[in-house]
Amino acid sequence: MAQPSRKLKLRRRRKVSIRKHLRGTQARPRLSVFRSAKHIYAQIIDDDSGCTLASASTQSSDCEASYGGNAEAAKAVGKLIGERAKAAGVDTVVFDRNGYLYHGRVKALADAAREAGLNF
Repeated sequence: MAQPSRKLKLRRRRKVSIRKHLRGTQARPRLSVFRSAKHIYAQIIDDDSGCTLASASTQSSDCEASYGGNAEAAKAVGKLIGERAKAAGVDTVVFDRNGYLYHGRVKALADAAREAGLNF
């Protein structure tokens, strides 16, 4: 089995360091972002009860993006997660960038979620 790349090891280290300080509660759940080469995913998670309150991705059928590896698709997912969060009764979240730099697709998703009405 192949060893994880150095880049992946560094991201995992950043992720653990960030998650030490972030915790999603029922009043303020965590908005977690995962980014792959082809898609982007977002979940709103209540860590106290261990359940996902809302989720969106470029692979979901009601997402407008045809390809998930660009900033336009990230904006579509951010808008979708904002709408689903409002439907679930969530208006304030803690943003978990999951070890990724706050730049590019992650930033586009966050900005679109803010425009859709999420506060963080």
